[in-house]
Amino acid sequence: MSLFDAMNIASTSLTAQTTKLNTIAKNMANANTVASTPEAAYTAQAPLFRAILDGQIDPNDPSQMGVVVEDIVEVGGPARQEFNPAHPLADENGYIYKPDIDAATEMAEMMQASRSFQNSVEAINTAKQLALRTLTLGK
Repeated sequence: MSLFDAMNIASTSLTAQTTKLNTIAKNMANANTVASTPEAAYTAQAPLFRAILDGQIDPNDPSQMGVVVEDIVEVGGPARQEFNPAHPLADENGYIYKPDIDAATEMAEMMQASRSFQNSVEAINTAKQLALRTLTLGK
């Protein structure tokens, strides 16, 4: 495996973590939305990652290794029911429905994804420095 393969693998991680950060941002943006039925309430989502390892690819093309976003799945629980008969979206019983999104959990997930993103950038920078040092060996 070359240094460029390491950079390619780290770049797949950057793409995956960007997807995770965007999904978390979407969850946070919809955390306080209101619906008139539990079915219409927003449901939290999360990306599903899959690692592509050395034995799962063409041995002549290591650029396929890394991580991919396989799917974005719904992870939230059922909508929270809240009694608010004055709300314009209240149903006939006076209830509105909010998504089951915990802001603290979403923030923790965001910090983890951000940290993983930073680690991938650091891996790319390290591989770049090693490649540059290799070029200066002949001097």
